Amino acid sequence: MRRRLINSTLAVVLVVIAVFGVSLVIVETRTISNSAQERVDSEAVRLVSIVDSRILGDEQVNARVLKDQVTGDRYARIEIPGRDSIHIGTPPTGDVITSTREGEEGETVTVEEASSAVTREVGRTLLIIAAVALLAVIAAVLLAVRQANRLTSPLTDLAETAERLGSGDPRPRHKRYGVPELDRVADVLDGSAERIARMLTAERRLAADASHQLRTPLTALSMRLEEITLTDDPSTVKEEATIALAQVERLTDVVERLLTNARDPRTGSAVTFDLDEVIKQQLAEWRPAYRNAGRAIVSSGKHHLQAVGTPGAVAQVLAALIENSLMHGGGTVALRTRVTGNQAVIEVTDEGAGVPADLGARIFERAISGRNSTGIGLAVARDLAEADGGRLEMLQAQPPVFGLFLSRTPLRRRDGDEPTVR
Repeated sequence: MRRRLINSTLAVVLVVIAVFGVSLVIVETRTISNSAQERVDSEAVRLVSIVDSRILGDEQVNARVLKDQVTGDRYARIEIPGRDSIHIGTPPTGDVITSTREGEEGETVTVEEASSAVTREVGRTLLIIAAVALLAVIAAVLLAVRQANRLTSPLTDLAETAERLGSGDPRPRHKRYGVPELDRVADVLDGSAERIARMLTAERRLAADASHQLRTPLTALSMRLEEITLTDDPSTVKEEATIALAQVERLTDVVERLLTNARDPRTGSAVTFDLDEVIKQQLAEWRPAYRNAGRAIVSSGKHHLQAVGTPGAVAQVLAALIENSLMHGGGTVALRTRVTGNQAVIEVTDEGAGVPADLGARIFERAISGRNSTGIGLAVARDLAEADGGRLEMLQAQPPVFGLFLSRTPLRRRDGDEPTVR
């Protein structure tokens, strides 16, 4: 492309030089020739007037007297009736420029000048025109190279940006070039890079959330299946199998919930449900793990509370809080339910040292953890709570108290609208 731009610019300049240069040469040649003819004519007129005045004054008219009246290398011939011809200068050879004038006394004056002087002047003019044309060509080439670099360098950068996007590097460059069309392409590529970056971030986040949220149900399911393999009691096998099936249903709910949040975090499937059932299920699921750790998990507070939300999501939030207490807390873990205004609150607390002061304000941020954990459990839990119109807060740092706030009644809806939660 650079070569094409340079060649096209140079071609345009050469055409302009050819058109205007030839015209200028013709005009200048004619001008120089006409000017030389005018000078010879003027010389002849002047010389014939001098001869007339000397004849009328009865003065001498000869070559010696008139030689100073002929300028340059011109040749003059004066013919007076009844007298010999007077010759001044050397007759030119080759092509000549001539002018003849007749005086009032019958004399004839002829002035001649060699055309070689005109040829030399035309040559000098042509040389000047050629030099100007050469300078114009050089200037055009330099400008063409500069313009080509200005256009091709951004295109090279844009090609590199597109190649980076294709290779999986979605970082936008935010580089502009001062050319509206190229800047538009750069805007589109930067926008695409930002969208790809968001998509990749969402995919990585989904993978991290899925691995974290599926870990606990899979561990519990594995424990139930081990219980089945170690017992021969049909009633125990049936009971453990029933619990295992419940765990499978919960795994299915977790996967569906993660996929739903990945597509649209605002999408919810809130219903009115009994908090006691969710808390009871969590206690049954986590008691074996706490028993193995030599700790206890209990519940207290107001019973038979109805809340609006997604039972599976609420269970996931409580599971994240309970697991957090198991990993980072100490002593007995307590789940307390209470009512505040139009909200049902589930508090999860333990007897451990609590949340360090330097983590208090950032405890719900991703990759923030007091120990060697993933640091995404509480962040996922908050996202799940907010997706159902609730909220998850740290009410107290030491000892730690986390509160899950859920609405107790759905908002009124207009005809055709889906119910919303407050």
